[in-house]
Amino acid sequence: MSKPVTVLIIAGDPSGDLYSAMLVESLRRQRPDLRIFAVGGKLLRASLDKKRGDRFIKDLASIAVTGFVEPARRIPMFYSLLKQLKTLMQEEDIDLVIPVDFYGFNRRVLGAAHSLNIPAAYLISPQVWASRPGRIKTLKRLVKRMLVIFPFEETLYKEHGVPVSWIGHPLLDRLPAPDIDRPIGRTLKLGLLPGSRSSELRRHLPLLLKAASRIAKDFPNLEITVFGASSQPDDAYQPHLRRWRSPQGGRASLVRETDYTTRAKQDLVLTSSGTATLENALLGLPMVVVYKLSWPTYFLARALIKVKHIAMANILAGRTLVPELVQHAATPSSVSRAALDILGDPRRYQKLRRDLAALRDTLGGPGAIDRAALALLAEIPNGERELAEMHS
Repeated sequence: MSKPVTVLIIAGDPSGDLYSAMLVESLRRQRPDLRIFAVGGKLLRASLDKKRGDRFIKDLASIAVTGFVEPARRIPMFYSLLKQLKTLMQEEDIDLVIPVDFYGFNRRVLGAAHSLNIPAAYLISPQVWASRPGRIKTLKRLVKRMLVIFPFEETLYKEHGVPVSWIGHPLLDRLPAPDIDRPIGRTLKLGLLPGSRSSELRRHLPLLLKAASRIAKDFPNLEITVFGASSQPDDAYQPHLRRWRSPQGGRASLVRETDYTTRAKQDLVLTSSGTATLENALLGLPMVVVYKLSWPTYFLARALIKVKHIAMANILAGRTLVPELVQHAATPSSVSRAALDILGDPRRYQKLRRDLAALRDTLGGPGAIDRAALALLAEIPNGERELAEMHS
């Protein structure tokens, strides 16, 4: 009996968890005999099949940390997990390691795999174009191929001689088409996306709710929807939501969804920086982007980050499409003022919706994860030949 083809997937944040779960489904369509070991989150765990020999090792996505200072508090946990993964790689016959973003920890996993002569292919590049470009040299040494989701990343890696494939963006397979001509109704629908990490929720949700209260003075029929992250329990939101009331007595509601149906109907979004900003852009949703960090992390980030913008909509456009309010600039007054400036100019509002939706054309067509799955299977020794035999 031949041994099963085995891959190890490591994702450490909610977006990586989502893309990894999508990847597992696609890999299985191509290679039903595949065995998968994984570190990730709830979505990745749910995609695995114990009957096939799959094994979920740890939920990292639900305790995801960000920045430079916060991860230091988790060093014992990361060290223990790395030790566990090294033992796994020594004892199991793993054909390919697949890190998904989350460079700080995955860099260590790549080093362990390299020392054991286990090939690795990286899905979703760390943002080497934004800070610490020296990481490219490390990746060139440790991975067989980079699979990237933005076209400018392909150009960057090619310039440094790193094998790379641009797969397009996985969100195009999940998001509905934008309804950019939909007018604002009598009730203003305002969405709040405070972030998926616990630290983001603590810093952003009170801020966004206070900004919403100020917006409600101009739009008393305001309808507030807070979009919950799969990695966070209701208790992380409800104490804040119970205290909020609109001038008409309306309450903020908490919504959890995977199909973006409710989000797509929002008129404006107040959002934490991150994957959500790209989701909003591809839905054609005007937004105000905020981000607050711990002060030590913020000062480190200022020293290291070399890009002008933090919102991916602005980065892709190469100009400021949506307001960005960072750290001390993110106050209830400034956030509400930026939102009202957009809402108060109908021509600007409609043009912004069109400009945001147009960013879809820069990200390739549907099928990104299927392209990634085929590219990853090709990196497994004899993978292309075996795949061809299975489909012949």
